[in-house]
Amino acid sequence: MRYRTFGRLGWPVSDIGYGMWGIGGGEGGWTGADDTTGKEALLESVRLGCNFFDTAWIYGRGHSEKLLGDLAAGVTETPGPGGLKIATKIPPKDRNWPSTRDSRIADVFPEEHIREYVDRSLDNLGVERIDLLQFHVWEDAWVREPEWQRVVADLRDQGLVEGIGISVNRWEPWNVLDTLGTGLIDAVQVIYNIFDQAPEDKLFSVCAELDIAVIARVPFDEGTLTGTLTRESTWPEGDWRNSYFVPENLAASVARAEALQAVLPPDLTLPEVALRFILANPQVSTVIPGMRTLSHVRSNIATSDAPPLDPALLDELRRHRWDRGPTEWSQ
Repeated sequence: MRYRTFGRLGWPVSDIGYGMWGIGGGEGGWTGADDTTGKEALLESVRLGCNFFDTAWIYGRGHSEKLLGDLAAGVTETPGPGGLKIATKIPPKDRNWPSTRDSRIADVFPEEHIREYVDRSLDNLGVERIDLLQFHVWEDAWVREPEWQRVVADLRDQGLVEGIGISVNRWEPWNVLDTLGTGLIDAVQVIYNIFDQAPEDKLFSVCAELDIAVIARVPFDEGTLTGTLTRESTWPEGDWRNSYFVPENLAASVARAEALQAVLPPDLTLPEVALRFILANPQVSTVIPGMRTLSHVRSNIATSDAPPLDPALLDELRRHRWDRGPTEWSQ
């Protein structure tokens, strides 16, 4: 396992982290989560050197946080030079993902709501301090609102939180740039993959200038870049993917995955290439694939030690950029 420095916080973090949405279960998530399998996968990831874990209260309404708390409490030998690092997120009070230009921070992240969910997350995780507390949606127009800035500073002063991050809305990597200039944000979590290369346009350079960590999420484009989806793919009732992969999106996504698969060397798999493409960018601090099974953990973490992709292949992958904008189904 290779480790990278997590921005100005200075943490050594595994370049393959663990995204916990898939194992959280609950309404609005991914179906098929099984706690026994999930716990085995978490333990295996630690054994293989993973030390960065990203969760959120909304992943199972605290259940994912509790799974992570159990893991942290049971681990006696932590991987890497810096021990386990835990990131979680405050849900928007209005429960709207994503926020919109009409969203008011008073309705989304009022002070009492922030403090309530910090307390909930501390309790679920069984810790006295959250390593990285992230806002789960964001609008750059909120940058000058004094309340959130005051709360963030106070949480740090109280020792309840070490770092503050923002999880940027889907396909809006520009919607945080002014906020980063406040000096209050230590990390940005953004969708970045072979299709979604837009963070390279402006966001990454700002993060580099300000020494802000970058967490790359959705490395497989919600499953498209695993190469397992077909135009006939369906999911059980209640699975979030039913609302995301509406017919127009599913057909377009599968077509693009097929075109990408056609240019890969026969000795490389699409999921492997998807992760190695992201790791080729030194601005990325860690990438957080969902890993619900032992096989997912082992195959994904193995990419950390793989050699760099051939420059010619990287150039070809860049041609598969797919610029998209938010729609009613892209929450």
